Amino acid sequence: MRIIKWLSAILVTFSMLGLIIGYFAYQQLSSELPDIKVLRDIQYHQPLNIYSRDGLLIEQFGEKIRIPISISDTPEQLVNAFISAEDGNFFSHIGIDFKGLARAVIQLALTGKKKQGGSTITMQVARNFLLSNKKTYTRKLKEIILSLQIEQEFSKNEILELYLNKIYLGQRAYGVAAASAIYYGRPLTELTIAELSMIAGLPKAPSSYNPISNPERALLRRNYVLRRMLDLRYISQQDYNTAIESPITARRYAAQRELYAPFIAEMVRNDIVRLYGEDQAYTAGLKVYTTLHADLQSVAVSAMRANLHQFDERHSYRTSQQQKLPLKSSHNTGSTFPAQVTQIVEQQLTAELKDGTEIKLLWKDSPWSTVYNADTQQTRRVNSYLDIIDLHDTIRVRQANKKWRLAQVPEAEGAFVALDPKTGAVLALSGGYAYFNNKYNRATQAMRQPGSGFKPIIYTSALEAGYTAASMINDAPIVSANNSIEESAWRPENYSHKFYGPTSIRTALRKSRNLIAIRLTRAIGIATVTDTAIRFGFLPEQLPAKLSLALGSGQASPLQMARMYAVFANGGYLINPYYIDRIEASTGEVLFQAEPLAACSVCASNAAPRIISPQTNFLINSLLQDVVRRGTAVKAKSLQRNDLAGKTGTTNDQKDAWFNGFTPDIVGVAWVGKDNSSSLGRWETGGKAALPMWIDFMRYALKGKVEREPIMPEGISKVLIDPETGLLAREESLTGIWEYFSDESVPTQYAPLIELESELIGEKNTTEDEVPETLF
Repeated sequence: MRIIKWLSAILVTFSMLGLIIGYFAYQQLSSELPDIKVLRDIQYHQPLNIYSRDGLLIEQFGEKIRIPISISDTPEQLVNAFISAEDGNFFSHIGIDFKGLARAVIQLALTGKKKQGGSTITMQVARNFLLSNKKTYTRKLKEIILSLQIEQEFSKNEILELYLNKIYLGQRAYGVAAASAIYYGRPLTELTIAELSMIAGLPKAPSSYNPISNPERALLRRNYVLRRMLDLRYISQQDYNTAIESPITARRYAAQRELYAPFIAEMVRNDIVRLYGEDQAYTAGLKVYTTLHADLQSVAVSAMRANLHQFDERHSYRTSQQQKLPLKSSHNTGSTFPAQVTQIVEQQLTAELKDGTEIKLLWKDSPWSTVYNADTQQTRRVNSYLDIIDLHDTIRVRQANKKWRLAQVPEAEGAFVALDPKTGAVLALSGGYAYFNNKYNRATQAMRQPGSGFKPIIYTSALEAGYTAASMINDAPIVSANNSIEESAWRPENYSHKFYGPTSIRTALRKSRNLIAIRLTRAIGIATVTDTAIRFGFLPEQLPAKLSLALGSGQASPLQMARMYAVFANGGYLINPYYIDRIEASTGEVLFQAEPLAACSVCASNAAPRIISPQTNFLINSLLQDVVRRGTAVKAKSLQRNDLAGKTGTTNDQKDAWFNGFTPDIVGVAWVGKDNSSSLGRWETGGKAALPMWIDFMRYALKGKVEREPIMPEGISKVLIDPETGLLAREESLTGIWEYFSDESVPTQYAPLIELESELIGEKNTTEDEVPETLF
């Protein structure tokens, strides 16, 4: 009896010690635990999403893909599938599965190894939200304590909602809604029981049971979940039989990007990282709505690509060892697709695309007449496919007018920018042929010589200095008075290598006469021209203090040129281009809303600064409209509109080709050139290489839009003048033309009668070639 008493006393003592130790251990652990109330306001990591103005997804940035969903919007059978797979007693336990814990303890005692097990859904919530991933005995105890607390504070549905939005399910998918989109490309409400069970089987081992990387094991796991659902009576025998026979339908669905605008997406990403920091930028679920119009963006991309292919097809087909690469190692680039030649004769070939599609190409549809071999650097004429292609070669093809044709990735690059001239909103932007082939953004980063596209700055300066559209300037050789070797060696010419004598400013800009632009710059002063350019938004370092500035020897990006021409389009105001319309938090709260300075003569606030007078702006518009109607951009008349204006630009040796054009409602700038600044080739001028891109874009952008020509402001007079002298024409003149003047610049003298008589005797030939300009 005494032994029993002693044993009882010892047992009680140790029990009391155990309780005391346990109590203090509990108190210590509790003091180290986070407050579970943070789960009330949890912020899930969500990617950065970038959209067009009309809500189409452009790009998604972020490591974790998550689409938070409320429990009320979650299919009941998905919940049942997870309960069956992870925690069959979820709705009845208090946060702890004692049987499961007991099994885990016994396993540890028998094997000495810790094994995952005994974790309820509540414990997983505690671990995933509140604790680290390090597996320790202490962490397990903390999980238990937190689970008990969570069950006291939250309802079962609230716990489930936290769990279903947090868990990692493979393929960068966090949460069930993201998994549904990534594996099946559909929302949860459209998934079958078999597909829901597949998702429910993933938390145990997202890699091992992944239906994409390990379909065999994934099928076994899915079938286990279905069996559990049947055992727990969540599904009927018939439902089970149907689901168990279902094949795996999962595959990798990328985020459904609805609009191709990667250059803008990268611009936005950089801005968001700068504003919010890298961590928040990629995890806060920010939604950025750009100013892009989806339809205009798509047309801009297709117009640029088609134009670059047309440029390429005017030159040689290039052959090299690239044709010997296997098809599987080639990728789609821009509008081109790799294909392997399976049959070939002189006038026809058959090829197979990477997806197995068989296509036929006819030589009569081929644009190529010569071939250039990059290895031998030789060019020769070709008459059939057999001259340039061998059987089993990997070639590139593209579709044009619903026909497949032999193609290649263009050697030249391009850029296109469209702005709303009233606000500066970027409506469309493409910085190159194919972003994932070359991420250099030529629309914003390429600083190229604008060539004659800069001349409106010269003529604006001249008009402000008192010249008129009818002022006569002598188109004659320039003799440099500068003794420097550089200046004395400079011999600028017109594109045609001719001199035309006294020429009006209107004709000079229309014909893009280089020598007259230089004479004007010399007369009004390089400093004056530079000051005008700075008013238009250019920086001093972009503007060389030389007479060659008259020919566009400075530097500018296509976006800067669009800003410059927006001034002429909007009535004389300098706007700031912008491309982020608003930024929203994941909750929908608007964090930022753009409030651009707008071209407005009556606005009390948010008005852009006026930098040229209404009169000067009207005169420049009139001159630039003439470029389209009768000058170097006459091809644009194919659009059959009277409100088009603009200026071509070509730099020395045809290294750059531009067209900068506008209506009162939209500005578009097209550029073509090579990244290494080599020549585009003879005759590849702005009117030939860049203008067609602009025309293709504007044909869509202006469809159905009412024509709006500039309204003549007060202070402008329309006067009949003699085109040979710029003086007033007499009423009896047969050759007089109407010209616009500012009221203070209207001529007061009449042309001499002898000039009129000579016109009656014999009409002077003034129909010169419509030649484009260049920078010399």
